[in-house]
Amino acid sequence: MLKLLALDMDGTLLNSAKEISPANRKTIQELVKTGVKLVLCTGRPIMGVKPYFEELGLKEDQEYIILNNGCTTVLTKDWSVVNSRTLSNEDVQFLYQVSVESETSLTIFDDSHYIILGQEPNELVTYDAGLVFETPFQQSLEDCLQNVRNYQVMFVAEKEKLDRFQKQYETSLSKRFTTVRSQDYLFEALPLGTTKATALEALAQQLGILPSEIMAIGDANNDIEMLSYAGLGIAMGNAPEHIQALADDVTDTNDRDGVAKAINHYILTKNKTEMRSL
Repeated sequence: MLKLLALDMDGTLLNSAKEISPANRKTIQELVKTGVKLVLCTGRPIMGVKPYFEELGLKEDQEYIILNNGCTTVLTKDWSVVNSRTLSNEDVQFLYQVSVESETSLTIFDDSHYIILGQEPNELVTYDAGLVFETPFQQSLEDCLQNVRNYQVMFVAEKEKLDRFQKQYETSLSKRFTTVRSQDYLFEALPLGTTKATALEALAQQLGILPSEIMAIGDANNDIEMLSYAGLGIAMGNAPEHIQALADDVTDTNDRDGVAKAINHYILTKNKTEMRSL
């Protein structure tokens, strides 16, 4: 019996308009009532998740959210951090020098800000910050290094420029960091060994849940490890072909309630059948 749903947000739970559909919301509420743990697993920071979680109407439930592509796990009951991995000051300094050398914008999440280091935010940075309900906060490298927690950094640039950046720097950066091209305009660097899957594994062990009791749903490169770790990995119908190929099955798209359809088919219906057979 499946006991935990690890659910990506952008391109998965959220439709193309960055909204939770009524069908997805209703089905998730039904899921939680059955006792299945809901764990949102996202590259977003906490400020980009809270409004959506509140919209799900699960405020009184004790759920967990994996943020920053696995850097942070929080308990929704009080939004306390139960697990985290951060970049060192040396890491941030190194990555900043790469951004200067490559003429990309470097952004970084701490606990409460969407930070851009050493330059004015351009249109692309402002757009990306808006997706998590933030205005870019310009900060010097020196001030950034005073932060208690710095999670993943993001190199931001237009697709063609970031293609060249990835070709030139990915191999060397991947020796020191976990790297992922999460969007056409985003190349991310996280503490080495950090993924959604590593955070999910730690949480599952804490909760006494086996990988075989987990279903994960996702659509992008930063979901690959999570889909592989879960006993049942479901790709969205809007996911690229290489994501669909590695998944156990493919549901409908994020604009056609693919999450609700997967939950109904693989958890709600099957769990009810198994309970009746006991």
